[in-house]
Amino acid sequence: MLAGNRICVPSYQRAYAWETPIGQPGPKTHTDVFLSDLDEYESSSPSSSASRYYFGHFLFEEKPRDVYYVIDGQQRLTTIQIFLGTLFARLKAQRALSEEERQCFEDLLKRGSTYRFSTVHYDNQLFRDYVVDQVKNTRNGLETASARRIVEAFSFFSKQLADKDENYLSRRLATLAEATCTTHLVTDESEAIQMFIFQNNRGKKPSNLEIIKAQFMFKAHLFGGREKEDLIEEIKDRFEKIYKSISSIESWIDEDDVLIHTLRVHFNSLGESDPLSTINKNLSVSNPVDFIRGFTLSLAETFGHLTTFFGTHERESHQVHSLVTLGALSWAIPFIVKAYKFGLLIDEIGGLCAAMESLVLRHRIIGTRAELTSRLRDVYEGFTSERQAIAPIVDRITWLKSASNQDWWWAYWNTEEFRKALQGGIHSPTAKFLLWKYENYLESQGMSGYAPTRFDKIRDPELEHIAPQTEHGEEVKPGYCQYDDEFKNQYLDCLGNYLLVSKSHNCSIGNHAFHEKRRSYTYLAQQREVQDMTKENEVWDKDRIGRRKAKIVQFILDTL
Repeated sequence: MLAGNRICVPSYQRAYAWETPIGQPGPKTHTDVFLSDLDEYESSSPSSSASRYYFGHFLFEEKPRDVYYVIDGQQRLTTIQIFLGTLFARLKAQRALSEEERQCFEDLLKRGSTYRFSTVHYDNQLFRDYVVDQVKNTRNGLETASARRIVEAFSFFSKQLADKDENYLSRRLATLAEATCTTHLVTDESEAIQMFIFQNNRGKKPSNLEIIKAQFMFKAHLFGGREKEDLIEEIKDRFEKIYKSISSIESWIDEDDVLIHTLRVHFNSLGESDPLSTINKNLSVSNPVDFIRGFTLSLAETFGHLTTFFGTHERESHQVHSLVTLGALSWAIPFIVKAYKFGLLIDEIGGLCAAMESLVLRHRIIGTRAELTSRLRDVYEGFTSERQAIAPIVDRITWLKSASNQDWWWAYWNTEEFRKALQGGIHSPTAKFLLWKYENYLESQGMSGYAPTRFDKIRDPELEHIAPQTEHGEEVKPGYCQYDDEFKNQYLDCLGNYLLVSKSHNCSIGNHAFHEKRRSYTYLAQQREVQDMTKENEVWDKDRIGRRKAKIVQFILDTL
C-alpha cells in the first residue's frame, strides 16, 4: 500500500483527531489501544507461521501519478506513521539500521525527497519535521490542536519504546512491515463519498458535520449539472477552512455545536436543534444546489467568526475573555455570530458579551428551570444587519434583570431573586469567577488606567474556605468562632467566607489556625482585605464574614 505510492489526506478532510493518554492513567485512548493491540498480537502469535497482523480497511480515491487520497482510515494511517517514526528513531539510537531496515524505512516513510504519507497541508510540515525527519527541538506549527496531537502521540510512543530492547523493536517492525489490510480504490468521487457515509470504523465515529459534508458532496454529484465540478471544489474549499478552524477552537467548542449554531443563524431561529433532520429536509427538494452552496458558506463564515472570537478577541477584549471564562455559551453564541456577521465593532461585541454574561450568571446562580431562549426569541429574530438592532437585545436583558415579581413570566432573573441566591453557598467554579471579578474591582480602586487581570493569570485558582470546613467532631482551630448550627448553615458556605487562592497556597494552609492563614494572605487584593479587616483582632467570626459578604454581594449587584 505504501511502497512506491504517495498517500495524502486531502485538506477538506478532518485533521488528526486521535487522543493520547497524558499524565495520570485514565480511560483508554486511541493511541494506547493501538499499541496494546500490537503487543497483544505479538504475545499471542509467536510463531512465524501465524496469520499476519490486520490493520483494517482503507478507502482511497485514486489520483494520477501514484497519488491516493485517503477517504476513510486516515486516523489509523497517521498513527501507524507516527509509531513507525518512533520505532525507527529508537532503533537508530541503538545501532545502525540493516539494509533490510533501511529498505523498510524507504518503503514505509520516505525515499529520497519523497514522503510516503502527507497529512492535511496546515499540519504537514510539522508532521514531516517531527515524525519523519525528526528535526531536533522543532515545535513549529503547533498552533492547531491536531498538530499538538501529533506531537503528543509521538511523545507517548517514544516513552513507551524508551526501555525496549532490540528484539522487541525488530519484531514490532517486522509485524508492521508484513501487516496486511484491505483497500478499496475508486476513481469516482461520488462512490467514495457514498462508501464513507455508510462505512463503520473502529476509530472515531463520524460527527454530524462530517456526515453532512459527505451528503453535500454526494448531492453535488447528483444535481450539480454543468456546475458540478465547480460546486464540489467550492465545498472542498469551504471545508478545508472549516477543519482548520476546528483545530484552532475545539478546546472551547464542539464542532457539532457550531453546526447547530450555524443552523440557528442561517434560518434565523433559536429553535433549531436537530441538524441532520433539518438538513436532510432541505436536501430532499428537487434541486438542493442553492441550499448546499448557501449553507456551506454559512458554515465556513460561522467557524471563521468563532475562530476570531475565541482566538484573537478572547485575547484582546477583557469582556470577551470574561464571557468565555464563565462558559455556558450555548444560547449566547448565535447572537455573537450574528454580531460578527453584521460587522459590529469589537467594542460593540464586547458590550453584547457583558450583557449576556450578567444574564448567564443570574441564570446559573438562581438555578431556575425557566427557559431563557423563549424570552429572547423575538429580539434574536429582529437582530438584523442594522447596527441599532443590538439595542433591543441589551434592553431585553436589562428588563429581565429588573422585572417585578408581578411580571412572573419574566421575573425569574430579577435583582431581588439574584440577591437572595447570593446569600448562600455557590457552586465552586461560579464562586471562583465572582471572586476573580471582585479581585479586579479591588485592584482597580483609586488606580487610573488599570488593566484588568485575566483569569488565566491567576495560577491554578482554587476556592479557599477561610474558616475551614471542619469535619464533625474535629476540634475547631484557634481564631474562629464556635461552629454552631447558625454558623454552619449561614456563614460557613457563603461568599464572605470564600477566598481566591492558588492551588499551592491552598495546599499549604489547609485547616490551620486563623493567625497562620492570615500571615499568608499577601498575594491578592482580596487576601490583603481579610488582613485589614482583622488587623485589630485576629479572629475570623460571623460579624466579619457577614460584613465581607455584604460588600461582595453589593459589588455583584452594582456591576453584574
